[in-house]
Amino acid sequence: MKPKLKDAIAWQQAELLMQPALIRVIDNISKHLERSSWQGDYREEQFPYPTYKLVLKLGDRTLEIDLWELCYQVCFLEYHLTHAKPQTQEVDIDTSLIAENGEVNWQRLDEKSKTVVQTAFKNLGQE
Repeated sequence: MKPKLKDAIAWQQAELLMQPALIRVIDNISKHLERSSWQGDYREEQFPYPTYKLVLKLGDRTLEIDLWELCYQVCFLEYHLTHAKPQTQEVDIDTSLIAENGEVNWQRLDEKSKTVVQTAFKNLGQE
């Protein structure tokens, strides 16, 4: 599902948050993989649009997680994944991730990215 931002302010906020969210998501995945039975590798894909995938392996099971989808869950309020055909979902920025001075609230970003990653692994059926 592709997020649709409501206005120019939301675009600016998303631009502020997306790269730091990706960094925190990858860092939290690495920490989680250290304690997990899953083995993970990263792969970049260009079609149908540029994305980064986490390829997880456990025994003969292989699963893929779109890292941008995890970032969307971090950056947007009530963003829900769907594996149906791609569509657009209007989203709201989670402004708790932005400090009063307009910078990234790193503590809140780390907390939320940790929760999103934990939930993703929990949904795999093996933490």
